Amino acid sequence: MPSTEAYDRTGITHFDIPSFHFHSGQSLPVKVAYRSYNPTSSKVVCIPTCYGGRINTTLNYTAGALKDYHVVVVAMLGNGESSSPSNTDDFPQKLYYQDCINAQYELLTKHLKVKELEAVIGFSMGGQQSYYWACMYPQFVKRAVVVCGSARTSQHNIAFLEGPKAALMNSVDYEDGAYMTKGTKPSRGLRAFGRAYCAWAMSAAWFRERIFETRLNFKSLEEFIVAQWEESFESWDAEDVLILARMWQMGDVGSTRKDGDYTQALESIEAKVLVMPARTDQYFPPEDSEIEIKSLKHGELAVIETIWGHIGGGGANDEDTAWMDKKIAHFLHQ
Repeated sequence: MPSTEAYDRTGITHFDIPSFHFHSGQSLPVKVAYRSYNPTSSKVVCIPTCYGGRINTTLNYTAGALKDYHVVVVAMLGNGESSSPSNTDDFPQKLYYQDCINAQYELLTKHLKVKELEAVIGFSMGGQQSYYWACMYPQFVKRAVVVCGSARTSQHNIAFLEGPKAALMNSVDYEDGAYMTKGTKPSRGLRAFGRAYCAWAMSAAWFRERIFETRLNFKSLEEFIVAQWEESFESWDAEDVLILARMWQMGDVGSTRKDGDYTQALESIEAKVLVMPARTDQYFPPEDSEIEIKSLKHGELAVIETIWGHIGGGGANDEDTAWMDKKIAHFLHQ
């Protein structure tokens, strides 16, 4: 979920691609935002950002499992740090995961001179990017870690996203997109997006146990929704929010193949893959991961036993983070 903290630019650098060819056929100059940790290490790990994530809010494991690795945290296209509707004129109407991976590949190979990746590690949309990396560049990626993500966005997940999208796009101040020509911001619509999104990110048990009070110290559910969800999404650009949601909905590694076969795409992955769904994730449930793992040659399933729902995989709960860190450390040494 988006952070409520002020934007942190610490350590962030940009790589310029003078003419980037988008999956839609359009070509534009783009910039890719990233941050390198421990750049002198020869062992490189790439961590793409998630939905609502920024580079410096992304869980990077550099104090634990990845302390001896060169970790490159990359902002996916569309997130407002790399090229996005909010900062790039004539940005394509549709963005595809292939665009994000190809831009990251150029950053790593042409700019950082990386020869291979020890791993791609991603949470949520970052996890979907991990799957795409393994499909698109099989000789470049040795391992992929998918945390609370999937190789194909489920119908249930697509339907969930329609709710927040509709709340934003039907708001009075969104004006069917006309707000852009007026130089205004659809704050009411963005806050509605966050309110509609909120309940999906955690589990029913999380709300039943009132974690928003007992662990997060909010005085009420309403205070939590306003401060943690309405205000955080209000800090984003509406078109960035929407283009990423649409890309998420279109997620399907089958699209990396000419025949569009999702199962064959999974079966073609040569990398070792660690899939870590959260037990109570409402939109990337472990049942979906159990199906996907059957098509992987070198797949391992490790379920995060948490009541924190989807955000349990993103660093929201220290106990879950410590468990994931140990799993990743072991996986990297197999």
